[in-house]
Amino acid sequence: MSAKPDDTTHAAGAAAIRSETIDVDELMEKYDRESRFLRISGVWAAVVKTIAVAFSLFQLYTALFGVLAAQIQRPAHLMFALTLIFVLYPFRRGGSSAGVHPLDLGLAILSVGAGLYSIFNYESLMESSGLYSNLDLAAAALGILLTLEATRRIVGLPITIIASVFLLYALMGPYFPGFLSHRGFDIKRITTHMWFTTEGIMGIPLGVSSTFIFLFILFGAFLTKTGIMDFFMDLSNAVAGWASGGPAKVAVIASAMQGTVSGSSVANTVGTGSFTIPMMKGLGYRPEFAGAVEAAASTGGQLMPPVMGAAAFLMAEFLGMPYVEIAKAAAIPALLYFTGVWLVVHLEAKKTGLKGIPRERLPRLLTVIRKDSYLVLPLVGIITFLCEGATPMRAALAGLALCVAVGMIRKATRMNIGSLLETLEAGARGALGVAAACATAGIIVGVVTLTGLGLKMGEGLVSLAGGMLFPTLVLTMVSSLILGMGAPTTANYVITSSVAAPALLKLGVAPLSAHMFVFYFGILADITPPVALAAFAGAAIAKANPLKTGVNATKLAIAAFLVPYIFVFSPSLLLIDYTLGGLLWMMTTAVIGMIGLATAVEGWYLTKMGWWERVLSALAGLLLIDPGLTTDVVGFSILASITFHQFRKYRATKVAGRPAAVEMAIPMREEVEL
Repeated sequence: MSAKPDDTTHAAGAAAIRSETIDVDELMEKYDRESRFLRISGVWAAVVKTIAVAFSLFQLYTALFGVLAAQIQRPAHLMFALTLIFVLYPFRRGGSSAGVHPLDLGLAILSVGAGLYSIFNYESLMESSGLYSNLDLAAAALGILLTLEATRRIVGLPITIIASVFLLYALMGPYFPGFLSHRGFDIKRITTHMWFTTEGIMGIPLGVSSTFIFLFILFGAFLTKTGIMDFFMDLSNAVAGWASGGPAKVAVIASAMQGTVSGSSVANTVGTGSFTIPMMKGLGYRPEFAGAVEAAASTGGQLMPPVMGAAAFLMAEFLGMPYVEIAKAAAIPALLYFTGVWLVVHLEAKKTGLKGIPRERLPRLLTVIRKDSYLVLPLVGIITFLCEGATPMRAALAGLALCVAVGMIRKATRMNIGSLLETLEAGARGALGVAAACATAGIIVGVVTLTGLGLKMGEGLVSLAGGMLFPTLVLTMVSSLILGMGAPTTANYVITSSVAAPALLKLGVAPLSAHMFVFYFGILADITPPVALAAFAGAAIAKANPLKTGVNATKLAIAAFLVPYIFVFSPSLLLIDYTLGGLLWMMTTAVIGMIGLATAVEGWYLTKMGWWERVLSALAGLLLIDPGLTTDVVGFSILASITFHQFRKYRATKVAGRPAAVEMAIPMREEVEL
């Protein structure tokens, strides 16, 4: 965090937090594959910077003066990405920082060749009517292999294996059983379909990556340069640091705000968690709970408009909707998600007697707002442009211009040529993983369209669920969570929206609800054991048991496991065919229902709850969350009865002079001062 001239206590405390040594780079390398790049220096560092800056400038040029034809824009985008990936991500980890291995350099050169071949021959390839030459076939096969290898390096082996299995499925269709069987396609048809058409690697996912997504990632890099993350942390501390369990609530608020800029669960966890988790531990939070709070809050960042995870831009393209409509639809579910996390955090603080940080150790709210509130202007600008009907590209460009203007206000954030080039490089590097994931996801989409697998899988899921909606939703949820263990959110969404979403559409679910359903559960895989990367990153900072941290994070995110079911059964939560009165009523009952669920999860309301109270509270919560007048009345009646009973127990505890909470807090340590 940046030091404030008139907040010396705050600055000293922030510096003290850093005394609990946390190697952010090491954590990112361990839990985020995109951070495992080769640290090169000298001439090669200059080469990488040149390519990365050229990548960003190419994207800015096409955004300003018009996107090129898909057969040029997408191969060029992928060519830049593959070249940088092969240079920065060696075949094996632990390579020398002195230079690039000849094998990796050779693959980078081949990537340039494969991209240029498609660009310079795109007219003849379009006019070939499927009559491709042997040289065309060789170029297509090379492009596919390079894409898979680059994805393995930067994203991981699981998604590479999934895409390879899909390619085998296209080739060996007649050998698959039952409804999965199809006539099969030869290698020439598969390779050329995947590389030269806009239905495979060069399909919609890469098209979105080469336009909207890249610019928003670049916007995030420029916005970070302005110091907005420090403002988010200061504002969160000023708003909630003094409350019961203040640092945990700071983590929730700061992660929600940071999520409006960054779409990476792990990056959010490590970025804010390096400050908030030591604070939580210092106030007496269990390490597993401290890590879980940050992981759950950071994962929800991908659900938070205006800049959601990259998959949200794909959703807009798949559904043919303006991105602003996706962002509007996601707003209320995201607020419900963070409300659920906040409630569990609050109850944990009350149960364990955890106090907040003394106000004198915190930045003053009015001071923070007066000094730094101008930093949110780029975000406000993007929202305004989107609401006025501008395309996401134009909105992102406006946001970039505002970032530069805002950065000029202070000397510390003012950009010169050097810092501008660094930010352009950072934006290009940040887009590499998304570009690779989108390209490989295009293989999966290509196989689905070539073989008709989407309709077959949809029919198969419906048949397996007996034609009933709820079991189909459960199966879809499980498949999304499993895929999320091995694929990034972007690829996960592409797969599930192509394979599982058709099953929901077949049962009459609204398209936006179906796609948002799989989007949610793909994201939740980041905190769902056994592979919960965001939770494991939080556990590493907290020095806690990873599996226990994942279980705690899942409990904290209980709302996120229920909200998708709500907007499937009642699409008005996504602002589909809604009335203002009905929407307000639904939100009110949903929040009250989350109180019931949170108390059941924590075993604490006004005082300790018995097992039967927890069961009834959970039942009341589920009834209130389920839309419907009867369920709302019954749920509210049950929860009101529990509230009355808890109040009597609380009064009896006070009269008897016994502590209502289990006092677990330890004395305030200097290193948690802010």
